[in-house]
Amino acid sequence: MKISVDTEKCCGAGQCVLVAPEIFDQDEDGIVILLDPAPPTICVTPSRTPWPSALRM
Repeated sequence: MKISVDTEKCCGAGQCVLVAPEIFDQDEDGIVILLDPAPPTICVTPSRTPWPSALRM
């Protein structure tokens, strides 16, 4: 699986960090930082995860 982020759509709410802290972080302004663009499939369950609109899988 490959993940990308659109920082222009990120609202800084931190939902992605709460859902997957091993994959995402936030900068000092709250904008998402992608730590692992290709996480192991076992880390992510897209059908059960409410991904924010700024994320692409």
